[in-house]
Amino acid sequence: MHFLDSWSQLSPLEFARWMLPAVLLGINVFVPGRPIARVTAVGVALALLMPHGIGLSGALRFAWVMLWLVVAWAVGSGKPAATQQRIARPGGIESGAVGLLLGLALLTLLVVAVARQDLAPPDGRRASFGLLLVCLGLLHLMLRRDSMRAAVAFGTLGLGLQVLELAARQALQPLPAGPQGAVLLATLLAVSLSSRLARIRQRYARSTWVSEAHDLHD
Repeated sequence: MHFLDSWSQLSPLEFARWMLPAVLLGINVFVPGRPIARVTAVGVALALLMPHGIGLSGALRFAWVMLWLVVAWAVGSGKPAATQQRIARPGGIESGAVGLLLGLALLTLLVVAVARQDLAPPDGRRASFGLLLVCLGLLHLMLRRDSMRAAVAFGTLGLGLQVLELAARQALQPLPAGPQGAVLLATLLAVSLSSRLARIRQRYARSTWVSEAHDLHD
């Protein structure tokens, strides 16, 4: 299968460069706390500076590096989440397990769909990598309940969509004309709005935890 060959033909160093951003964002999905979110966001920014095959180059790559530095600042700029006063909610474990299973199922279906397209190795790698990032972003939204960390989730979704767009552009001949910064601008807007909403929740509800939304009263 050409899809598997596109990954197996990479050297160990190249494979590590491809997987470094995904590993960092995967850690961010499963490890709670804003400090780890800030560290992984900075790590993604540094990883994007390295030579990489995802298609980011020139000003576009620099802009994504800056966006992830903005994400790192946004996720760590608010007050710490008040975990000491939170009530234990066993239902959160159940919803997290369901979200994890749905995310894995979605990733499997999308990767199988890409494999059936019989793309060229570079295009297949970009498409599958973009899908992986999109699924990691969705998993982050479903598993992490601190709304301040939503900036990282939307940044992950945006980066995945950017990689998919670049893969689509490379697969089309001749290359379509038009600006390549639309996904970047949409991601920046989503990150800004989510951070703003989290700060408003912190100011008026005294908590950024989504699971406590039903405890608020008029």
